[in-house]
Amino acid sequence: MKQHVLVAIPVFNEERYLAAVLDQVRRYAGNVLVIDDGSTDGSPRILRRQRGLHVITHPENRGYGQSLADAFRFSIRAAYRWLVTIDCDEQHEPSYIPRFLAAGALDTADIISGTRYPTGREDATAAPADRRRINAQITNVLNRDLGLGITDAFCGFKAYRVSALRQLRITVPGYAMPLQLWVQAARAGLRIVELPVRVIYNDPNRHFGGMLDDPEVRLAHYLEVYEAERSAATAPARPCCCGTPGEACPA
Repeated sequence: MKQHVLVAIPVFNEERYLAAVLDQVRRYAGNVLVIDDGSTDGSPRILRRQRGLHVITHPENRGYGQSLADAFRFSIRAAYRWLVTIDCDEQHEPSYIPRFLAAGALDTADIISGTRYPTGREDATAAPADRRRINAQITNVLNRDLGLGITDAFCGFKAYRVSALRQLRITVPGYAMPLQLWVQAARAGLRIVELPVRVIYNDPNRHFGGMLDDPEVRLAHYLEVYEAERSAATAPARPCCCGTPGEACPA
């Protein structure tokens, strides 16, 4: 199955972790895509030393959501069966990749989403309090309105059935992208299951950047994106992830 799987890693100024994460990921995946989102540190230099990688380079920082949209588009055009997304700050353990693929092999899900809180309990010793609180609030809203039954709205460690990605139209470039993703996945009737992963925060002081570092501003922004996406059901068709208005993404 490995030859049909692409692992995508969004990167923005991750020179501290990048080489080690790539080394670990390559133990479990033969096809790796790095989206360098305008890094200004040593990340581009590290990537130039690597062999056998697929690399997309943004000339400037465009956002986490845009990096994932690029990964979606790449996986569709290259006709992979599964796309696994994993962060580059060592919050996600590459050794879990086989577990995601095993869950995909059961053929019961279109999105396999990592969950750091499978029981819904607080874990204040591992997660910054404001992030856990906002995650819980947003997760509750999604479950109430969309009937998802998930426990972690923001875990970036996921596996996507690539054929299902053709039904998504990701246009939110920043950290609020998951709100758009969940609304569209529910609307499309995609099958969603969760897979427990460990809670790891090596640097709890990492910033979102700008006004999003204020938790209340961040929560308000997430809710604004969520409500905009819910109301978009009756709006004119938007470009798909490949840029073609009103059409399915090509294989």
